[in-house]
Amino acid sequence: MVPGNGTQNSEFLLLGLSKEQELEPLIFGLFIFMYLATILGNLLIILVTVSDSHLHTPMYFFLSNLSFVDICFTSTTIPKMLVNIQTQSKVITYKGCISQMYFYILFAVLDDFHLAVMAYDRFLAICHPLSYTVMMSPQLCKLLVLISWLISALHSLLESLMVLRLSFCTDLEIPHFFCEIKQVIRLACSDYSLSDTVMYVTAVLLAGGALAGILYSYSKVVSSICGIPSAQGKYKAFSTCVSHLSVVSLYYFSSLGVYLLPAPTHSSRSSAAASVMYTVATPMLNPFVYSLRNKDIQGALKRVVQMVCIKKKIVLGLKKCP
Repeated sequence: MVPGNGTQNSEFLLLGLSKEQELEPLIFGLFIFMYLATILGNLLIILVTVSDSHLHTPMYFFLSNLSFVDICFTSTTIPKMLVNIQTQSKVITYKGCISQMYFYILFAVLDDFHLAVMAYDRFLAICHPLSYTVMMSPQLCKLLVLISWLISALHSLLESLMVLRLSFCTDLEIPHFFCEIKQVIRLACSDYSLSDTVMYVTAVLLAGGALAGILYSYSKVVSSICGIPSAQGKYKAFSTCVSHLSVVSLYYFSSLGVYLLPAPTHSSRSSAAASVMYTVATPMLNPFVYSLRNKDIQGALKRVVQMVCIKKKIVLGLKKCP
């Protein structure tokens, strides 16, 4: 089958997380809950950071961008999965699969970069507090986000083009709940060694580079915290990093386990289950673990609620006036 001819008219079958049909209502309920929690939690973070001037700092600028990326990340995979369960259909078109793959890779790499940039921000804030506001200027913050988007978009385009050059035959069943690139490449009936190599090399360069930056930043942060004389000062500095490290650990351990372990060591179903950790669980936990436990966020939420209550009283008072 020639790429660009019959392949583009074919359809893939997303087999999902389980072969048991009786489990599908449970999976549907669990995933729609996790998806709604992700959307609402991250939208709340964006709303609070934008509306409260106290949070117009580099840390919360990057946090609001991470929340936006997490919303987009989950929205590329979960809605299609929910629709397939509801309609009892496993079909996704060739174009739909390639599009889903492109946006999935785009937002996955953006997640990597945002976590790395946030680690760099904490490194500057803790290790260079006196020059932090000068070094982490608004222009630099915007530039870092822009560069992250550009690199992610180009990388995602490269990966998608490598898949487009492949031809697919009759066995088009993907043992996953979305068009995960590793599983799609394995279905090609043409030589996919180049696509496979590009996927692993770029993953090591981008994800590995981002992880190396995170580890370096936090090694410096820990070293700086150990030099703080007071126990209270150490606790305050360390508390700002623990939640970030927990999110990074969950995201990277699960994603690296899926992509770096050789295929014979784990089944496709277990790979799909592990993918849930970084595609759904981490974006859902980000607002709760990383943000809502933060005192600045809690204070901003209280101010927003108070403002809404005051406006509501004013509107009700005006309605009562003759």
